[in-house]
Amino acid sequence: MKQIKENPLQTRQDVVTLLHQICEPLKNHFSEGSSRIYVGDTNAHYGTDIAGMEAFSRVLWGLVPLLAGEEESELLPTFVRGIINGTNPAHEEYWGKVGDYDQRSVEMAVFGYALTLIPEKVWEPLTDDEKDNVYHWLNQINYKEIVPSNWQFFRVLVNVGFETVGLPYDTEKQEESLAKIESYYMGDGWYSDGHNEQQDYYIPFAFHFYSLIYAKVMKEKDPERAERYKERAAIFAKDFLYWFGEDGSALPFGRSLSYRFSQGAFWSALAFADVEVMDWGVVKGLVLRHLRWWMKQPIFTKDGLLTIGYGYPNLLMSENYNGPGSPYWALKSFLVLALLEDHPIWESEEKPLPKLESLSVQKHPRMVICRSEDQQHVVSLTSGQFLKSIHGQNDAKYGKFAYSNKFGFCIQRGVDGAAQGAFDSMLALSERDGYYRVRKRCEVAELRGNVLYSLWKPWRDVSVETWLVPVNADWHVRVHRIDSERELNSMEGAFSVPMEVGESGRVSPVVFDGERGVSLPWGASGIVSLTGDRDSSLVRTDPNVNVLYSSPTFIPSLKGDVEKGVTVFGAAVYGFASEGDGAENWKDVPELRQDDNGGWEVVFKGKVITSI
Repeated sequence: MKQIKENPLQTRQDVVTLLHQICEPLKNHFSEGSSRIYVGDTNAHYGTDIAGMEAFSRVLWGLVPLLAGEEESELLPTFVRGIINGTNPAHEEYWGKVGDYDQRSVEMAVFGYALTLIPEKVWEPLTDDEKDNVYHWLNQINYKEIVPSNWQFFRVLVNVGFETVGLPYDTEKQEESLAKIESYYMGDGWYSDGHNEQQDYYIPFAFHFYSLIYAKVMKEKDPERAERYKERAAIFAKDFLYWFGEDGSALPFGRSLSYRFSQGAFWSALAFADVEVMDWGVVKGLVLRHLRWWMKQPIFTKDGLLTIGYGYPNLLMSENYNGPGSPYWALKSFLVLALLEDHPIWESEEKPLPKLESLSVQKHPRMVICRSEDQQHVVSLTSGQFLKSIHGQNDAKYGKFAYSNKFGFCIQRGVDGAAQGAFDSMLALSERDGYYRVRKRCEVAELRGNVLYSLWKPWRDVSVETWLVPVNADWHVRVHRIDSERELNSMEGAFSVPMEVGESGRVSPVVFDGERGVSLPWGASGIVSLTGDRDSSLVRTDPNVNVLYSSPTFIPSLKGDVEKGVTVFGAAVYGFASEGDGAENWKDVPELRQDDNGGWEVVFKGKVITSI
């Protein structure tokens, strides 16, 4: 998409143009009755028909704020026609009766959003019969079970839309959903996505995004809750800021990465609700640099359609709920277009990130985030998040020891061997048969100061205690105490470095220090054994396993045997992604020293930085 890449994305009008550029290729993909958009031939667990309806609805997350911001779209008549036909039980393109836990309940939210922000565009032009059809189709959400998670907001937004245009709605169900949302609040600005261990991008691009819309449009009718939502978002912003690099990239972590630049939707919502927690120029920079970074990635087809994947089209890392049009949820970030040119975010000069601390301990997501001095490289050490493996690749998305905005992370292409397993930032264990198990659910996960501790069991009779110790943006230390009733092989990986980036072409890696490290122009990675009997190995993965880079990657690794009984492995892990020669900066390796009490001290440059 040459036009998109040439868009400077510096002004409000540039962002308006970008939305038009993204939507323009969709014109030829509407169904005959305009109620569905078909942009691909892959499928999701809810089937092709609903996937078409999903794609239709998700584009509206961008068009609604565009129209609310006094702009125009030539697609509006097509969408109005699609809404009329999709909600008409007598029409062949009727969206149908909704069941419990139905994907269509998810997609209803944007119609409540439209009724709230642009009723004059999508409601008032309808006939009485058409309005009746829209109301009855949407009102099904008040009579069906919906997932006890961020889904509760979908009912809330539909009912807010009803209230806006003077329609009756189920106040009891509305309060029930609002109460459930409240029960997910953990404190310090953080929610969990239901009563679970999941604190990922669904917190900013779902919980806070929807609650800030609610806070803006319901501030007169529900002032106490609206103010509470704004206060929580202001607190959360101070943590979430650490997830972004100065270049606009964000940490790839968790599920639904195919929604891509929805990662930055929170900042648009913060502005929409007028939550002034930091300089508006900083917020503007976060919004624009994030969009700029994403528009440089190969995420569109040659025809201009968004693809499933993260840094490039990649079905291997997708979830079972990713339909061809699912990625258009990224258009949530265009909420900022509902704000006119005289809003402070547009009147302010774009500013860089403020100077942030080099280390941020975030207790709710159980992360310790390290940042390089130039704020380009962001590394998150992580323990304790878990999602059952029903969606796809969740071990890789939640269970790794470290995540990086520069190195990405790898998913498994298979379970046979290190190349297929791609065990970057993982300790993988095998019963000496080549089939490996990694950390999934932690039995115990704790933050002890700035050290992450976890206890996990790859088998019932094998327990692993892991300590993750941050040193700086380049180094962290891992210690594993393995108590096993089985004889095992082990493989532990550092960060994954791609063979090529973009159109750079293949570059021969510089392998240094006896295969303990590998350096390429865009980054260096390495791992040093600090205790335990392990050998260095440089693993070359299959292509298309790193979420950021399609090329094969190199993972410096350690391999060793685990005998029955107790084995202790320690490692210093290196990830260098700043300016300079990665091999040259490989120095001052952290050390592990056993203390008099049988514990371990982590030493860096002769100074004890922590004890475990």
